[in-house]
Amino acid sequence: MKSLSTAWKHMRRSPYQAMAAILTMFLTLLLTGIFFLASSASYFILQYFESKPQITVFFTDKVDESEVTKLKTILEATGKITSLKYVSKDEALGIYREQNKHDPLLLEMVTADILPASLEVSATDPKYLGDLEPIIKQAQGVEEVVYQKDVVDTLISWTNAIRLVGGSLAGLLALDSILIVTTIIGMKIALKKQEVEILTLVGASPWYIRAPFLLEGGLYGVMSACVASILIGGVILWMYPMLLTFLGVIPAIGILLGNPTGVPFLMATLGFVGGLAATGFLLGTIGSFVAVSRYLRF
Repeated sequence: MKSLSTAWKHMRRSPYQAMAAILTMFLTLLLTGIFFLASSASYFILQYFESKPQITVFFTDKVDESEVTKLKTILEATGKITSLKYVSKDEALGIYREQNKHDPLLLEMVTADILPASLEVSATDPKYLGDLEPIIKQAQGVEEVVYQKDVVDTLISWTNAIRLVGGSLAGLLALDSILIVTTIIGMKIALKKQEVEILTLVGASPWYIRAPFLLEGGLYGVMSACVASILIGGVILWMYPMLLTFLGVIPAIGILLGNPTGVPFLMATLGFVGGLAATGFLLGTIGSFVAVSRYLRF
């Protein structure tokens, strides 16, 4: 407790240096928080599309049931399929009626005879779609093949880009934060050289002398994390209607955004803020530790 009080006094006596460290770490943690949220959202979106039927096979009107069964057997034998769902003409009509139940005119114009039977195919991995497509096209009775390879490939590209660019920028800013904290703590140690020498002469332990400087760096990180969390939270609240509209269909995201006062949302918020604070404390402590190791040798 004494060390924490001393660290707070160090910060109050040099406010401009403290503000420089907090601002630098704030930018680092702000980008880290945004990067984490974007990566998490892209992961859930990609997972959602991968769980959907990635290939839809439409059959001709005269297709024989044995040909459909043969195709299903061939696809299952590849070991690259997670699920196969056959949709008959009658089932397709039921789906159509449900989708257009508010437009009676469209319902009157469509019967089961003009809708094709189909087979919904989900692969274990999107990379297998290119292998499955030619197998399906060569099968008897297949009229058209529609698959979401382009959508999934685009999502994978965006996810990889977010991880690469966001991770690189966050890493560079984290290094910059450590260097800034190291410099500031080093300057403070130099200014308190006589005080440190007196404490050493009277028998103060190395930990007693070092602890305030280490905690000071950690406090910079925690304060920066709090400010970054408040700003990110404000942006999320401002964009909440838009986020709910575009991302609410994703089950994992919909559970969180659908009830901002629910336990899942509160737990996720506490985990995010706690993780950001822990990251800030770790970065600040590392910077302080480097400075202490360099300037306090005893």
